[in-house]
Amino acid sequence: MKFGVFDHIELADRSMGVAFQERMRFVQAADEAGFWGYHVAEHHASPLNTVPVPGVWLGAVAQATKRIHFGPLTYLLPLYSPLRLAEEICILDHLSGGRMEVGVGRGVSPFELAYHKISHEQSREIFEDACKCLKAALTSDTFSYASERYAYKDVPMPLRPLQGPHPAFWYASSNTTGSTYAGEEGMHFVTNGPTARAKTNIDAFREALAKRGAPAQPKAEFKGGAAIGVLRQIVVADTDAEARAIAEPSVKHHHANLTWLARKHAHEGSVAQRLNIPLAATIEDALREGTVIAGTPDTVCAEIERQVGELGINYLLTYPFFGTMRLDQAMRSLNLFASEVTPRVAHL
Repeated sequence: MKFGVFDHIELADRSMGVAFQERMRFVQAADEAGFWGYHVAEHHASPLNTVPVPGVWLGAVAQATKRIHFGPLTYLLPLYSPLRLAEEICILDHLSGGRMEVGVGRGVSPFELAYHKISHEQSREIFEDACKCLKAALTSDTFSYASERYAYKDVPMPLRPLQGPHPAFWYASSNTTGSTYAGEEGMHFVTNGPTARAKTNIDAFREALAKRGAPAQPKAEFKGGAAIGVLRQIVVADTDAEARAIAEPSVKHHHANLTWLARKHAHEGSVAQRLNIPLAATIEDALREGTVIAGTPDTVCAEIERQVGELGINYLLTYPFFGTMRLDQAMRSLNLFASEVTPRVAHL
């Protein structure tokens, strides 16, 4: 099993400049510790995410790291010009020496899409069209594409990705519709939410991938060629009590940021319904559902083993620096995970 790091770089109790400096140090530490991937979210008009233009942040990551693969999870394709995005992906792939991983999605928040004049009801159709267009741009020396939304004819593409035919595509989904789509397209896949719900999504992905036959771009480092992962907020400390004390305020702050836009639009529907994701509001709920894993290395290993056994994943996407957590706390957790957890669960 491989291990990755996920991040929103959310607003907390420090300036954006300090937050960026701390996060870059953290990503460098993850790179040095041997984590396989680093994935950053894209959100707009929300304290949940301070890098709504992920390519800018990832350009800095490319230069500050040496081995770790990285990419957005995900680019919100309905908001982009496919041509412009293809050029950005080419730049990032070369800046990193071929470590770019392209996460794509339609956008989970109807509020963020609405700010960009995109209908949530039409966003999946727009996304699928944009994804086809983007792949055509990345694989053509002269690019042409025609649909209801996009019209390109004989566009020269002097920028080519370093990886051929292009960096691998990833998809993250909290529902079976998106999970099935990811499998049908042969993408690499990550889900979230309570263990039971995550299993439903993973099963849908596996079934669709099996019908397809093989991943579009297999990765030998993942058993079966496709990365199949789950996202978990993880805090490792010397005692269970210490880990919980660090995790509890950070879970509360992260939940407040995650639901901030939905609460501003409360008249338009419930938080969970409008965001279409499960939301554990308390540390008790999060620990019980399995979305947060907090404790000593022994406690964390035992829970990872349990979830891997139930889910059958080959990629654990850890979220070790979130909410109000201090840099020193996140670094200590990362170091304990790398030195005392990874060696005991990597064989799973």
